[in-house]
Amino acid sequence: MDPTITAPRAEVLRARYRSRLPERLQELAGPVEGNVDLPLHIVWSGRASYSLDRPKSRMTLYRTVLAEGLREDLVALLHHRLLTEQWPVLRRLISPYIREVWEDAFPELLRTAPADTTAA
Repeated sequence: MDPTITAPRAEVLRARYRSRLPERLQELAGPVEGNVDLPLHIVWSGRASYSLDRPKSRMTLYRTVLAEGLREDLVALLHHRLLTEQWPVLRRLISPYIREVWEDAFPELLRTAPADTTAA
């Protein structure tokens, strides 16, 4: 029997996001300023260009890449410092499955979160 068929949806999603993680946060070496144009396999409709110099635009970019990007996309499009700085807010905007996987893999993200870290 195929375990992906019988596994709960939550575990399937966690496994998908876990498979995309870099080994270390420092591998995230994407740009820290300027504009980023996302490829079609990440954003297939709507807005595809984001400004890293505008906080809301940057937050939307990170949220989209975390949800839809492959491992190569995460490494190329996200930067470890920006991710860590944004994590206290970003963690409330992403899926709980993404949040759990990232915080389990990188406990240093939890140190940036506010004391009331209950799931949003």
